[in-house]
Amino acid sequence: MHGPGFTLVRMTSDDIALPGHPRSLQSYTALSPEQVEAVLSLLAEAAAHDGQQAVSEQGRLQLRGGEREGVSHLLLTVDGELVGYAQLEDTDPVEPPAAELVVHPAHRGHGHGRALGAALLAASGKRLRVWAHGGHPAARHLAQVLGLTLFRELRQMRRPLAGLDLPDPVLPEGVTIRTFVPGQDDAAWLAVNAAAFAHHPEQGSLTQRDLDDRKAEPWFDPEGFFLAEREGRIVGFHWTKVHAQERLGEVYVLGVSPEAQGSGLGKALTTIGLRHLAGLGLPTAMLYVDADNKAAVSVYERLGFVTHEVDLMYRTET
Repeated sequence: MHGPGFTLVRMTSDDIALPGHPRSLQSYTALSPEQVEAVLSLLAEAAAHDGQQAVSEQGRLQLRGGEREGVSHLLLTVDGELVGYAQLEDTDPVEPPAAELVVHPAHRGHGHGRALGAALLAASGKRLRVWAHGGHPAARHLAQVLGLTLFRELRQMRRPLAGLDLPDPVLPEGVTIRTFVPGQDDAAWLAVNAAAFAHHPEQGSLTQRDLDDRKAEPWFDPEGFFLAEREGRIVGFHWTKVHAQERLGEVYVLGVSPEAQGSGLGKALTTIGLRHLAGLGLPTAMLYVDADNKAAVSVYERLGFVTHEVDLMYRTET
């Protein structure tokens, strides 16, 4: 699991709006059901064209359910047709607001992405962070046009699950494993997640509403959500996820409480989750990790993961 995704649309330096077809750009704190469906349709068509989602899981969840503090939605229409969407999330007390945007594949090359980017810069007071999935050259060009500079690299790593041969997991003394019980474990898990990811602005700030959103998704399966306990307290967890359509298993969130770090618990939990995904008959496992987290990258490489693609974060100068 990673922070808000962002696909910068492929544009050239001579992009212009279509003459006689005025653009309309409006901002909302909440979308109507009809607007949500229109945005989801746009995202689906863009994903089919691009081979990857333009808006992160968190962003897609924030489309629904009404107003959310710090979240705004920008809809770009031409002749009444929705051709572009952007989301701005301003919830971090320190970091600049995070944004993501997409333009319909049939309407690219006319400056709509640049218009959305300019609107995001204005709405954020020129303090902005964005992701470029895959790090395409056109995305780098648009980032430069918007005055953004490279700030962070996130790797998606994958490994085959067929014939998975990993050593038996070795748990620290006194640690046992069970699966998550919705409702019963929510508060305790949120507390451990916040402690384990205190350095991570997106993951560490998950709320009960965020957890409820994910529990309501079709992919949620508590049998793939493993908790490590010591003396009745959660000290680590491995939440796996299945992308059924792509037949991908994901190391969705893997966390260890500060008191249990360095004990080998993370490696044991990783093995337990990978064996679970392999047992479901999935051919491939994936995960996301920051490139500068050398220790984690090294652990995953030793577990057979290799880099599949790279996402780049751009931001305004601070």
